[in-house]
Amino acid sequence: MSFIKRFKNSIIALLALIMYGLCMGALFLLLGIENWQILSLSRTSIMMGFTFAVMGFLLVRAYGGYNVGVRKSRPIAISLSIALILDDILTYLVLVIMNTNDENGRRVEFSSLGFLLLAILAQIVIITVFTYAGNAFYFMVNPAEKTLIVTGEESELDKVKAAIGIFHRRYNITDHALGSDPDIEDKIKSADSVFFYDVPKKKLDELTGICYGNKKSVYINPDITDILLHSGREQFFSDLPFYHARSHRMTFEQRVIKRLGDILISLIGLIVSSPLFLIAAIAIKREDGGSVFFTQERATVGGRIFKIIKFRTMKENAKISSVTKDDDRITKAGRWLRRYRIDELPQLINILKGDMSLVGPRPEMMKNVREYTADLPEFRYRLRMKAGLTGYAQVMGKYNTTSRDKLILDLMYIENFSIANDIRILLQTVTVLFSAEESTEAFDE
Repeated sequence: MSFIKRFKNSIIALLALIMYGLCMGALFLLLGIENWQILSLSRTSIMMGFTFAVMGFLLVRAYGGYNVGVRKSRPIAISLSIALILDDILTYLVLVIMNTNDENGRRVEFSSLGFLLLAILAQIVIITVFTYAGNAFYFMVNPAEKTLIVTGEESELDKVKAAIGIFHRRYNITDHALGSDPDIEDKIKSADSVFFYDVPKKKLDELTGICYGNKKSVYINPDITDILLHSGREQFFSDLPFYHARSHRMTFEQRVIKRLGDILISLIGLIVSSPLFLIAAIAIKREDGGSVFFTQERATVGGRIFKIIKFRTMKENAKISSVTKDDDRITKAGRWLRRYRIDELPQLINILKGDMSLVGPRPEMMKNVREYTADLPEFRYRLRMKAGLTGYAQVMGKYNTTSRDKLILDLMYIENFSIANDIRILLQTVTVLFSAEESTEAFDE
């Protein structure tokens, strides 16, 4: 077992390589039934192989990769399946282009679609098997780490335990403590990993020093200073080391590309989703005959107020406040629309108008903005960038994520902004639809 544990990373990498090879083989073998040229060394097979390898690498990386031991099996399998489906479609389009030649009368033909679907199904099976096998192997050679949770307040403990407890195969929560506990150093020494959540800065510096000295893995819930340092770069003045964190501003080129992308994708999205618009409108009207759309004032960049457009999911003229569990204001149609985020689709109109962007901090209700800002003045920093349909808070968080954690997620996005990161978030947003119940979890009260 010690030998296997020593080479576990190499074994996992080999499993990933075999999985990708089998997925590529399934696509080529099935498409090759009607396209013999891709089963031999030809221009078509080379171009398809190059596309599958390069785009597969980029897409798989965007979706998090084969990171067994870090994520649960189901999210990994879903992410990799979506990445490979997109890769298959791009590779298939290369085949269609290569088949459009003089011999075929220059006709564009989308042939072998049935074999493409079979290849996708085979790949989903392969990915699922290798993902569960990879996680089983990882936890066979890596027993759960003895984990200590340290919080600033006792009231925060249950929330942190619940979040980490989901990964019980990797983290065995053996103890917990407040940052001020007198025996905390002994608890740190007996743990393998230590999680710090909202611990006062001075105390956190002291405790992380103890962790470093005792070679413990450390997980820290960041504050604004941490985010600035993470987005900064090292700089030396003589023998004095500094981290240089610039106040982030989008360049002119970034603003232009982001806006053009918003216009293009929102237009395509409105056209493609038009059948869903019709179905949603009929469902809402049939239930109570009320208005189809719901508008509400929200804040965007610089505090500018705009009216957000959504499908109505609550009873007509219901009291406006955040949704709670078993909320009787939500209609039957509304529950379905909210679960699959279909109620958000009309915001594509807001994006087209320029009120919102595809990616950015989620626009909160004005009532929430006032309350959150009063409790957490830094909440106003979210208004440094245009409000978005999706973002870190939507991909990584939930509807009931706390205002503090929403702020941290949004500042992570703002301070690490790039067009590439926007593309990655857009791609990852698709996976939210497969965890609808978790991502739309409401407030308790």
